[in-house]
Amino acid sequence: MAMLVTFESSETGELFMYADVARLLFDIIGKEGSARGTFTQAQMLPAAEKLQRAVDEAKLLNTAPATQEHDADNEHKPLPVSLPQRAWPFIEMLERTARSGSEAHITWQAAADF
Repeated sequence: MAMLVTFESSETGELFMYADVARLLFDIIGKEGSARGTFTQAQMLPAAEKLQRAVDEAKLLNTAPATQEHDADNEHKPLPVSLPQRAWPFIEMLERTARSGSEAHITWQAAADF
């Protein structure tokens, strides 16, 4: 059974994603996939911008961006579900929450580190 990661925002509703997808997105933004964590208001827009750049690159190449989990041989294999489809709900959560003020935050929780 695949592990789920639950994201909760001070501004938006909950967002659920599989841990392998969360790991991919966290690799792009440079965040550790611990069982629990927080995005502060100051971290949200830079994270959203990194994800958006990766999405734009993936759209141009129609491939997965290279991450720690992808080697050079796999860099140009198309994903069954594209990065833009996987990332947009999280980008939206990051951007909307960041605009809601200095007390804004996003937390996540999973059964284990991912």
